[in-house]
Amino acid sequence: MDSRYRSDRTSSRTARRSSTMGGMPLTDLPWWRWRARLRSALHMLSDPAFQQEAWLHGRDGYGDLTDAVYRLVEDTWLDRWSAEKYVGSVLRDSAEAVAVDAAVLRVLRVLHQVGAEAPAAAYLAHQDWPEAVQAAREAHYRLAVNDGEDPDAPPVSLDVLRQLTQV
Repeated sequence: MDSRYRSDRTSSRTARRSSTMGGMPLTDLPWWRWRARLRSALHMLSDPAFQQEAWLHGRDGYGDLTDAVYRLVEDTWLDRWSAEKYVGSVLRDSAEAVAVDAAVLRVLRVLHQVGAEAPAAAYLAHQDWPEAVQAAREAHYRLAVNDGEDPDAPPVSLDVLRQLTQV
């Protein structure tokens, strides 16, 4: 990973953690469930090997590319306004917001060019997909590190995500 992301490992971690769920703090961000769904989407969108295995070859339990895009923008309306709006509630700081905005814009650009109902292969073959994957990787990396988690761990299944976000 680029050194500019490694240098920010602790820069935005100002809140004290009291407990965690799957390694993610429960009490330092009020809308942590939204953060978990956002992180899940960014994680899947940032991992080309996962995309090949799960989306092209049909690995059960992870949804499809459209599901990941839906998690990226569903609750937060990040397709309508800046992630900066969520600093302090879903995102820790402006650096996370900038990275998330870049990922959303690049993923949605491909979505709009290919079409929402296109098969995963059409997205993955699109000329701008590598740029979308890289932007998602940068955002995923920043959020995972700021949550004290390994950004290189494999994405969790949707069942695990549901369990993590239950009250």
